Amino acid sequence: MLNILPPPILGVIASLLLCANVLFWVSLLFVFAIPKYLLPVPSLRRELNRILHWIGENWIACNSGWMRLTQKTQWDVQGLEGLNDQGWYLVVSNHQTWVDILVMQHLLNRRIPLLKFFIKRELIKVPFMGFAWWALDYPFLYRHSAEYLEKHPEQRGKDYEATRRACEKFSTIPSSVMNFLEGTRFTREKHARQKSEYNFLLRPKSGGLALALNVLGDRFHSLLDMSIVYPDGIPTFWEFLCGRVKRIIVRMKTIEIPPELMHGDYESDPAFRGAMHNWVQRLWFEKDRQIQALLKGPDRSESQTVPAAATG
Repeated sequence: MLNILPPPILGVIASLLLCANVLFWVSLLFVFAIPKYLLPVPSLRRELNRILHWIGENWIACNSGWMRLTQKTQWDVQGLEGLNDQGWYLVVSNHQTWVDILVMQHLLNRRIPLLKFFIKRELIKVPFMGFAWWALDYPFLYRHSAEYLEKHPEQRGKDYEATRRACEKFSTIPSSVMNFLEGTRFTREKHARQKSEYNFLLRPKSGGLALALNVLGDRFHSLLDMSIVYPDGIPTFWEFLCGRVKRIIVRMKTIEIPPELMHGDYESDPAFRGAMHNWVQRLWFEKDRQIQALLKGPDRSESQTVPAAATG
């Protein structure tokens, strides 16, 4: 509807709609999140968690609403069939831009439980959003570098403990745990610096995935693998708001998790760590080949046309 406007004007309008949506839903989150953390009554907390998740889902639905008003994106999507909003999902994806998060939320909202991302701990300081992530029990990680840990060995294990606590919370209600295995957004500079063996991906990190499986392996029986491709080039968030993203390709598939990887000590067992690393590496090589094929010319034989507003 509004996508006929000049891109800069459209970007300003989309930004205002985005900000208004954030302010409204964060205010509502505040009303229910504070009692949840002040009143240590398990039954009450469970009910408040359901309300908070309902708020999160409606927040995402409203994001899809302003996307419908401002964007004219062509969606080329496969793999939405058979998803269940009452299941437990471990979700992985490649990561190139902040737009990825809107894409994933838009496609998966109300098809699976509310997505919970692993977030760098410093992002808790982001105004409004930091509180929202905290209220919705998103796991915050320190992500210390190897150099930092060498100088401060006492910090080792903090990410492990934080992830374990977060995953234990997820065990009480159907949950979707999302992990960008690359740990950061893909850029050609990072790719060259890393000397990555993949063409379109950075090297994956399997530690967070292993820990989630260790804590919730009895719940997760398969992995939801997403590949997101922008055929016209990786957009900035501003370019997306301005309506310059004309086409988005998404492929999803469910992958069975090998039983031997459901439980294990990633930190202390070299054999288990090696098996997990090899499995993730095979997954990443396959994803790299898929992205290359989609950029050359995607197979649309089973694609679904997804409107710019999630169905609920």
